[in-house]
Amino acid sequence: MTDKQEHKPELFSSDLKKNEARLKERLGLGTSFDVGVRKLHVLDRDVYIYYVTGLVDNNYLIEILKELMDLEARGRKTTHVFSAVKNHLTHVQVEETDSMDNAITQMLSGLVFILVDGEEKAFIVDVREYPGRSPEEPDTERVVRGARDGYTENIILNTGMTRRRIRDERLRMEILQVGVRSKSDICLCYLDGVVDPKMIKLVKKELDGIDIDGLTMADKVVEEYIVKQGANPLPLVRYTERPDVAATHILEGHVVMIVDTSPSVIITPTTLFHHVQHAEEYRQSAAVGSFLRWMRFAGILFSLMIVPFWLLLAQNQELLPPALDFVGVEENNNVPIAVQVVLAEAGIELLRMAAIHTPSPLATALGLVAALLIGDMAIEVGYFTAEVILYVALGAIGMFATPSYELSVALRIGRYVLILAVALFGPMGFVLSMFLFFIAMVAMKPFSKPYLWPFLPFDPPALYQIMFRTAVPSVRWRPSIVHPQDKIKQAPTK
Repeated sequence: MTDKQEHKPELFSSDLKKNEARLKERLGLGTSFDVGVRKLHVLDRDVYIYYVTGLVDNNYLIEILKELMDLEARGRKTTHVFSAVKNHLTHVQVEETDSMDNAITQMLSGLVFILVDGEEKAFIVDVREYPGRSPEEPDTERVVRGARDGYTENIILNTGMTRRRIRDERLRMEILQVGVRSKSDICLCYLDGVVDPKMIKLVKKELDGIDIDGLTMADKVVEEYIVKQGANPLPLVRYTERPDVAATHILEGHVVMIVDTSPSVIITPTTLFHHVQHAEEYRQSAAVGSFLRWMRFAGILFSLMIVPFWLLLAQNQELLPPALDFVGVEENNNVPIAVQVVLAEAGIELLRMAAIHTPSPLATALGLVAALLIGDMAIEVGYFTAEVILYVALGAIGMFATPSYELSVALRIGRYVLILAVALFGPMGFVLSMFLFFIAMVAMKPFSKPYLWPFLPFDPPALYQIMFRTAVPSVRWRPSIVHPQDKIKQAPTK
């Protein structure tokens, strides 16, 4: 039997001493320094407050203690001690439970639970205050104009930033707990009456099927469970750290999953074209947004195809028309062109990895070293030709222009495959690998949604909105890919 299988929940006893002994055994009181209990004597009854230091707001807890102490100091007598204590818990969120398992889980999530001698129920009070940073603009989704707040590792803060943008009574925030030991909080955000109920049911089913000790890598572990990605490098869900982007998708009928301890949220269902759009396009006029989108599309295509296509032409000069006979390598080199390209690509990848792990004060020095080693000295020594460095650099620029980091990594892997196919099999390798790459994307259906929609199946109005950033007042319909219950997004403009 696994830990996730059903087991009989442990209930509280009316004997407070029995509860104390059991909780000491389960929580490691006296061993774990951050798990504590505050004991009070109120109205001739013992009252125990259990908490975790570092997860609670001490100011709220002190206010509760003051109120309970004041209740004792008044000297009033009552036979309804449980109700009296409840009426003097100075907090808006107070619940009752008879389950010791539930109380412990809530306490380890930052809440406190209060036991009263002679009672078989406990009060659960939400006084949590998670350690973390304040909202900041995400590094990978910066905009020239627009909001500068971004999601943090605090799930409560993240849900608040989302609700601030959608003040609709039908916005639902469902909390689930995943992980046998970690019991990590996952919040499902969706708009009731718009989202497809089948989608909500499917997502909940996938989350309930997660049987693992803990979500140490937070949202990435959740993604691998719910979409069964396997060896496929292409992103099947969209990540964002911007609350405005998440709110836009919720209004369209998508489901957003906020995982505690992660500053990025999961948007699903998504297609390939969800990963090639950026918030900056919607912070400018429609014409400027379309221009930015087309430039970004060109960068994405460059990222995938410029290096293998140039290598194909450089190795097969007979394929070039007379007007393009300058394409290729002007100087002969002892190192084969294909080997140069592979080594240069590997060098760019190592530099990218080094930049991530290099402290900010040393980043400038790393850039200078990279420019000298790869951009100058390698050409002077004769390891690389100038053309190889040029086209590899163009591919790298296209990689950084890709809005989705996950998509840029997948395209880099695809570029390596194309380079090897061209190096080994020439034109046939290039054509065949591109064909297989396209067929693989056509076959992909995360959450039973076509990955290449609206291109396949063909949806002209939706594809037009992908190719051009249309003015917001002209967009009347929600995207059909999410099967929204309310298809009309806004009334027609007059």
